[in-house]
Amino acid sequence: MALWKKVQCLPTETLNQLYPTSFPIEVRHYMATWLEDQPWDDMDVNDLAFESRAKMLLCQITSYLLQLAEKNSDVVLKMRLQHIVKSMKIFEGQPLKLVKIVQEILKQERTLISHMQAIGAPVQVQMQTQVHPHPRPGMSSPEHNPAFLPGPSASPQPPQLSASAVCKKTSTDDRDKQRAIEMLVHKMADIQACRKNLHHLQENVTWEKQNFESMQGQLLQNQKNGLLDQNLSETCNHLQNQIQRDELQSKVFYEKRVQMIQELTQNLAQTQHQVIQRIQVWKRQQHLSAIGEPFDDNLSILQSCCEQLLMVNLQLNQEIIIAGRESREEPFREMQEKLAALLKSLIQSSLIVDKQPPQVIKTQSKFSTTVRFLLGERMNSAKPAVIKAQIITEAQARNLGQPGSVLSENVGELINNSAILDHNAATKTTCCTFRNMSIKKIKRTDRKGSESVTEEKFALLFSSEINIMGCETTYSIQVISLPIVIIVHGSQDNNALATIIWDCAFSEPDRIPFLVPERVTWQQMCATLNSKFMSEVQTPRCLDEHNLRFLAQKIFDEPDINGDFDSRNVTWAQFNKEVLPGRSFTFWQWFDGVMELTKKHLKNYWTDRLIFGFIGKQYLHLLLQQSQDGTFLLRFSDSEIGGITIAYVSTTDIGNRQILNIQPFTKKDLEIRSLGDRIHDIEFIHFVYPNRRKDEAFNKYYTVPPPSSKYGYLPTSIQTKVEGEMSSVRMNGSSTPVISNVPSDIDPMIINYTEQPSTRINDVSTPVVTSTMPSEVDPMTFNFSNQIINPGSHPDLVPSTHQQIHYPVQNFPWTYPGRREANETYSQSSVEMLTESVQQGRKQQCSDSGFLMDPLQYKNSHIYRFARMDGDLMPPSNWEIGEMLADSTPMDTDFLSQKRCHCAQSSQCSHI
Repeated sequence: MALWKKVQCLPTETLNQLYPTSFPIEVRHYMATWLEDQPWDDMDVNDLAFESRAKMLLCQITSYLLQLAEKNSDVVLKMRLQHIVKSMKIFEGQPLKLVKIVQEILKQERTLISHMQAIGAPVQVQMQTQVHPHPRPGMSSPEHNPAFLPGPSASPQPPQLSASAVCKKTSTDDRDKQRAIEMLVHKMADIQACRKNLHHLQENVTWEKQNFESMQGQLLQNQKNGLLDQNLSETCNHLQNQIQRDELQSKVFYEKRVQMIQELTQNLAQTQHQVIQRIQVWKRQQHLSAIGEPFDDNLSILQSCCEQLLMVNLQLNQEIIIAGRESREEPFREMQEKLAALLKSLIQSSLIVDKQPPQVIKTQSKFSTTVRFLLGERMNSAKPAVIKAQIITEAQARNLGQPGSVLSENVGELINNSAILDHNAATKTTCCTFRNMSIKKIKRTDRKGSESVTEEKFALLFSSEINIMGCETTYSIQVISLPIVIIVHGSQDNNALATIIWDCAFSEPDRIPFLVPERVTWQQMCATLNSKFMSEVQTPRCLDEHNLRFLAQKIFDEPDINGDFDSRNVTWAQFNKEVLPGRSFTFWQWFDGVMELTKKHLKNYWTDRLIFGFIGKQYLHLLLQQSQDGTFLLRFSDSEIGGITIAYVSTTDIGNRQILNIQPFTKKDLEIRSLGDRIHDIEFIHFVYPNRRKDEAFNKYYTVPPPSSKYGYLPTSIQTKVEGEMSSVRMNGSSTPVISNVPSDIDPMIINYTEQPSTRINDVSTPVVTSTMPSEVDPMTFNFSNQIINPGSHPDLVPSTHQQIHYPVQNFPWTYPGRREANETYSQSSVEMLTESVQQGRKQQCSDSGFLMDPLQYKNSHIYRFARMDGDLMPPSNWEIGEMLADSTPMDTDFLSQKRCHCAQSSQCSHI
């Protein structure tokens, strides 16, 4: 944000011209620090490969501005921010255009500031109030503290600032290393040029000495003959002086060459150390990607660095050998040994697990992994390298770095554990992929105390023998994978994943394999939960202060909404070893269930901020108590894994305010009917907290009713009904069947009637149809009761909410058992059925109607099974079901004559 503070001192006229309408100054102001920390300059606006990253940046900008608008009490500024978000939608189709605009803005800002400083103009930094969008636990919330709401001068920090800073720093480090390697290449060229110049001088000296000896011999001969050649004498002296100068210069070149070799050896060691550290950073980022941290898996830059380091090493070694031969001494032995050690370290570090195996592996299941060698182009093609893999324990992994360490035993049987390193000339990569690996069996070590099998960590060790062109030595190289947990059953997957999450999030970069701390700070846990949630759900919306506060209350079992958790530590036992108070599951099992539900069914709702999410009951009551009747919010269930519930406020008959929670919807429920449609079905909830109409908020999630079937069938629908509200408030004496879940294996169509001795037909309540009936199932299963079953009265059949299936009323022949001895016969169907025969257990077939009636017994209830014989007959209508139930109870004999008959030809019906 340092740049923005300086930019604000520029003249107003300059600022007006600096920011276009598509990227107004408000965006630059409120997101100052975040904008300056993003790697805008690293993205090529002409390369479509950067489009996905640009879309993510755009999404983060709009999401943050919307969040800021919601928390702002200034109506004018709130509307302005909302208008900016709408105007920025033009970048959705061309996000790289946004990148180009920001690049130009930042470039112009830097140029203007530099110009002002160059001419000596004062640039004073203005102090501004910083307001963090997510205050620490214990601070007042935005909703209840108006002073907390950001005003026009506030500049809060957007989410994921640290991740962006890490990406930018990594990119900067890569460029620095490339420049350092380029300097090594230039110095290597200088050494080679120095050697050539030295050889040239040595050749000149050799030629000059030969000429000098020849001239000196001739001069001596002339002197013997009494001849004096002044020119020859001067030439000879001049040549002698030239030889002396060339020898002196050769000595200077030789010393310079030795010095340059020594300097280059030191620089090579330093640069290679930095490159290897960068490889370790890459591995660390790969490790952290398991919890959602940003990770760029591109290895092309590192491969280029390693290849150039190898080239410089081999060339420098040749220069040392040549220099040693020419001097007829061995002053460079120490440097040769150092280069050999550097070469071995570089080759060893160039073997990388490019695509890690799954960190939770089930025995007898297939998985894949890829190993890459960054120096593949320098491999000896005549000797292909074979990579072998084996399973090692945590103790064996610790001993790998020890001199002379040898694996003592094989702890597991790994299938398809070898592959050949292949070089791809098109991509310039050398990899081997294990596509069908599997663990046949595993030998476990003795566990300590209460440690479970899902806490035991293993790893895959990859090893090979490598031959490099230009090197006579064969190098033994190896690399281990990230820690893995091996399970034998799918029920262990959740606990095994918790072990991996804890290992990825809280392990030190240079740890001893695979040590992790037993406790971490709550701030570290917050960052991990937030990062994992966002990456798993694939949403730009992070967990806010209220969500994190509730999670702290849950993991520490402290419901106090004013508690300060910053200084608290979370233990591994609290995370996933001890069950939560009053529950049968751990904190991680519950949190993982929420992520799974949100990822599969609630992602868009969460991103659109329609779900409040993690919230405690105390704070829930505080929010809803003052709201109008029918106000609701969506919260994740506190008592059930993977459930979301609707909490709403209403007023009782005596005027008391009450907060009610509807039974949570689980993954199975939302697969049957979406959350949006369920909210649409429930008529007594009207406003999404604080006061947004639900149809306005959820309209795009409502399902459009399907058109009539092209095969002539009438469409059906499933609706959600809340039992308590329906029976006590909105029934109005009607008898609409409500369908809920029964075992789907009851087949064929079963009608279950439970008699209530004290119930007369005039008092009959709404029958509850307790079956979920797909339209393609034939025959179909129904389960009827002549009363609404209260929660808990029949746990096998009745939940709090039901799926209601409406079948259109159809006129078709239907016969039911009557109470009277005389048989009732419809003229349309001409069916005669003896009730006595049914009660005696004999099957009765209705030939005209196409139904077979068979008495059964099911859980002390009278059950009559009707098997449909004629495929053209439709299921019974709601009225006909009621007729059947009514006449299965004691009633007045004149009741039938008072009912409306649904026979096909009412004029022919005997009841009229």
